[in-house]
Order: sequence, then C-alpha cells, then structure tokens
Amino acid sequence: MRPARAMSVATLAILLTVASLFVASPASAAGVRYAALGDSYSAGVGAGSYTSESGSCKRSTNSYPYLWKNAHAPSAFAFVACSGARTGDVLSNQLSVLDANTTLVSISIGGNDAGFASTMQTCVLDSETACLNAVAAAKAYATNTLPAQLDNVYAQIHAKAPNAHVVVLGYPHLYKIGGSCIFGIGDTKRAAINGAADTLDTVTAKRAANAGFSFGDVRSAFTGHEICASGTVWLNSTVLPVDESYHPKAAGQSGGYLPAFSAAA
Repeated sequence: MRPARAMSVATLAILLTVASLFVASPASAAGVRYAALGDSYSAGVGAGSYTSESGSCKRSTNSYPYLWKNAHAPSAFAFVACSGARTGDVLSNQLSVLDANTTLVSISIGGNDAGFASTMQTCVLDSETACLNAVAAAKAYATNTLPAQLDNVYAQIHAKAPNAHVVVLGYPHLYKIGGSCIFGIGDTKRAAINGAADTLDTVTAKRAANAGFSFGDVRSAFTGHEICASGTVWLNSTVLPVDESYHPKAAGQSGGYLPAFSAAA
C-alpha cells in the first residue's frame, strides 16, 4: 500500500503545482495598466451600447478594448478612443492618459486622415469614375503623407509610455467581391475600396514595425463577414445614424478585433 500512497501524494503535489499556475495568472493580468487610444474603430462606433460619459466619441461597451478589459481585469483602464479622431486628435486629446506606468496601449488611427468618410460618401453616392478618383487620392495620401503623421504619433506614445507594449490595429476589407446586396455598389467600387484598406494597412504595419510596435491585422478574420457576404455580416452598410455606417458591428468587434488584439497583446 505504501508505494500506491506515495504515488498519490506525488500526483497530488503535481496537481497543486499546476493549479497554482492557473491561480497566479489573474494576478498577472491585474498588474496591467491599459490605455485604449484611436479612432471610431477602436471606440466601437457601430457596435451600440455607448457609455454615457463618452458623448459624441461613442465609446462602446461592445468594443474590443472594453471586452478585453472585462476579460482580463487590468489594474487600470483608460478608454479615450473617439469617433472621427485623426492623428492630430490623438496628439492633442488622448496622450494625457499615458505615463511611465502604462504597460499596454492599443490604437487604430489613420483612416480619417486619409479621408475614409468622404471617400465612402463619394463611392456610394457618385459615379464609378468619381469613386475611383477619390480612392486614388486617399491611397496617395496614405502613401505619401500619412507615414510621417503616424511616425509622430507613435514616437509620442513611446515618449509618454516608454514601458508599454503597443498594439496598432488595422482596418478590414469592407466588401465581399461578387457578393450580393439588395442595395449596394458594384464590384469595381468594392474592389477599389478594399484596395484602399490594403494600402492603409500596409503603410500602418510598416510604420508600427519601425516604431517597435505590434500590428494586429484583422482582414483575414473579417473574410466571409464583409458587407454583401452570404454569411453573418460583421460590418454595417449604410445605416442610421449615418456615422455608424461602414463600421464593425458588435460581432465584428468581438469576432474580428478582439482576437487580433488579444493575440498581439
């Protein structure tokens, strides 16, 4: 009986050691001081359930920063992402929440600088030629002007929060090419808009890498869930209020953005 008893004691010791590892992990998460910066895609515009304090910034409890906060219980959570934010708005209005104690930062930024909203309006309401011209202008801006703006934002984030791990989130393809919509735009316009997202993501990923930051690419996660896809659509098409158009729904935040951020964080 003694060998069997010895084996059971050893087994119990191993199980207790393993259990202690799982008990220790929430304490590790509790040491995280997380700041969520950026534009409407990080605020959660389009996902509903907006916090009363956020006003026109429309910060959602369904957004990936809020969902990550709920899952990991960081010791500090500063949520300042805002609808319509550009790089200059991050510099002027959002960096004050960062300091040397900040350990984790998330941000999506650049789409508004490149004229996302006006480009979408042109493509939905105007001719194919006008759409292609607007997309070309947005891509030129993203390629030629946006890099320096992103470099400045990323440098300021690092200066304010030198000990933080920073995750930069990209933008998804909005449209399923060849998909069917009752109301929608043609495949030429759809492909051009998706191409603009590719340009923006390529530029953003490179600038993030140069800054030593991680990049969360959401395009593959949204594949099959774009506007006009046959499956569950994770993005709003044209809706009211109009500022929620072409933004992720709650399912896009939880199924697309949250996994991308979690993997990079």
